[in-house]
Amino acid sequence: NGVQRETERTELMENSEDTNQVKGGSPFLLKCPKGTRDYDPFQMAIREKVFNVITSCFKKHGAVTISTPVFELKETLLGKYGEDSKLIYDLADQGGELLSLRYDLTVPFARYLAMNKIKQMKRYHIAQVYRRDNPAMTRGRFREFYQCDFDIAGEYDPMIPDAECLKIMTEILTELQLGNFVIKVNHRRILDGMFAACGVPADKFKPICSAVDKLDKLPWEDVCKEMVDDKKLPLEVANQIGDYVKLHGGKELVETLSSDMKLMSQPDFKAGLEEMRLLVDYCEVMGVQDKLSFDLSLARGLDYYTGVIFEAVLKAGDQVSATPKGSDAPSVGSVSGGGRHDELVGMFDAKGRKVPCVGFSIGVERVFSILESKAKSGVLGHVRTIATQVMVASAQKNLCEERMRICRLLWDAGIKTEMVYKKNPKFLNQIQYCERESIPIMVVIGEEEKVQGGVKIRDVQTQKEEFVKVDNLVAEIQKRL
Repeated sequence: NGVQRETERTELMENSEDTNQVKGGSPFLLKCPKGTRDYDPFQMAIREKVFNVITSCFKKHGAVTISTPVFELKETLLGKYGEDSKLIYDLADQGGELLSLRYDLTVPFARYLAMNKIKQMKRYHIAQVYRRDNPAMTRGRFREFYQCDFDIAGEYDPMIPDAECLKIMTEILTELQLGNFVIKVNHRRILDGMFAACGVPADKFKPICSAVDKLDKLPWEDVCKEMVDDKKLPLEVANQIGDYVKLHGGKELVETLSSDMKLMSQPDFKAGLEEMRLLVDYCEVMGVQDKLSFDLSLARGLDYYTGVIFEAVLKAGDQVSATPKGSDAPSVGSVSGGGRHDELVGMFDAKGRKVPCVGFSIGVERVFSILESKAKSGVLGHVRTIATQVMVASAQKNLCEERMRICRLLWDAGIKTEMVYKKNPKFLNQIQYCERESIPIMVVIGEEEKVQGGVKIRDVQTQKEEFVKVDNLVAEIQKRL
């Protein structure tokens, strides 16, 4: 294996033009690890805007933030992710604790609540997570990526916090201007009741749920084949499930299903449907009912969900219109998802004490793929990579220290200011830098202005100039910003 890996590495380097020679050593390939990427200033400017929109919305709804380690004890993560557990990155045993990189931010949050014996908390957490997945970078699918999580933990009346989560998700996705989207909602108890009514044995609920979860990527025929061939489910049972998972709608679907006696004979289904009815009513009050679709095909494969589950998906037509034509345009489906996980905290508590939770995560890498593509096509207008408001310039020689004094004055007043790092820069170059970086104001100093104890304020766009005394400079610039 070691020889094979070395051979593959050598071939890769021989076929690449981007190899480098280490002084006194062997050549190596300069690249990011598979499933990761660097971000240039243009990309980071877009990313910062995305984070600001998300963070301000979380704060508007009264959330606090926390931070947890990038790695957890391996046993903390095991048994929480169903079939996706194979995607967890295990760290090499260093002769101490067995550790793994965090797969998401939800399980670490549950551990945090249990460890600190916290009963109520409304928190958001923005951080990187790691999955040993097959990366599809053009679709915003990475091995290292950010998640933006929001959770409401605590014992509250049914569906009130759940409805607010859907409201927050709607606000964020609307403000990010990604295009039209729909939030699919379902309930794990509805799924369990449906499986039971169709004749699925209880010990197959989770594997069948994982199969149904693939319906957003695979046609029903493929999912049905997996159920029958791999999960050993009778074909007639799979076909019954197929009839139900095709159903989606709103309040009318709740009413339709409430008259299905086969389903309503299952206690889980009946209880789940009542909660769904309440959720739809609350969402109507909060003004987000138009974005919801009660969808029986939504399963979300993670083991820890116990109640309502939801997932925001961009509508296909808008994905096309939101991105430029060509092979590089990202194809992005789900951009946010979550649900209720009432038993996760109890898994970490010595006495099994539960802290009910509901929350969701924004798939910020997928959001970023869309917005980056929009920005490159010019849809978002000019994207500034710097925040500079004022450029302190000189049109003559030997004025470097005067420029420094003006910069200090403006910096001390909290004004974002720059100067060129040359003693005698060309005036034209300074103007062109302002135009290129969309810096709105220049403060120009020359020998004449220096003698008069002032400077000229130049509007970069209109090229109009006005002389002001240095003592009045801060106030004059603040008026223009």
